[in-house]
Amino acid sequence: MMRLALKQTCIAIACSAGLALSGGAVTAQETHSATQITSERDAKRLRTAQGVTVQWIGWEQRGEVYVEHGPSGVWRINGLQRGDGGRLAVDGVITEIGEDYFLLDGRIVISGTPDKDRLCVQDKVWRFEVTQDRTYYRLREFEWCDGLTDYVDVYFSPRLRG
Repeated sequence: MMRLALKQTCIAIACSAGLALSGGAVTAQETHSATQITSERDAKRLRTAQGVTVQWIGWEQRGEVYVEHGPSGVWRINGLQRGDGGRLAVDGVITEIGEDYFLLDGRIVISGTPDKDRLCVQDKVWRFEVTQDRTYYRLREFEWCDGLTDYVDVYFSPRLRG
């Protein structure tokens, strides 16, 4: 039930901005091959993901994130963080999971933060990596929208570090 509510909220964010989620996001499991997994440790990290953040909203209160994989072997990620009028939404298919990284074919939306009129929406293949023995994957494109540096992070259990 919570996953459905999170997905509906992510869709509502895009719709309230006058956007619709891409058709690919709705039928992603039908249009993607099975997720390529070359690191079981990183697959476990993602199966037990513990939150999503963008620094403008804050690192203290993480947003919810869900990673699921179906019988076809396609992994999906859906995350949402809200606070102080801003929102971060991450949604799509994880196409590859490797040592200290994953690739997301999907949409990232940042709205209302750090400025209330800010809206960043992009569909593409995104790369997230773990660096410097941290306990999160960080989006490796920092200035992808309007020149501001956005730190988008997906957290995993500290027990799975290194």
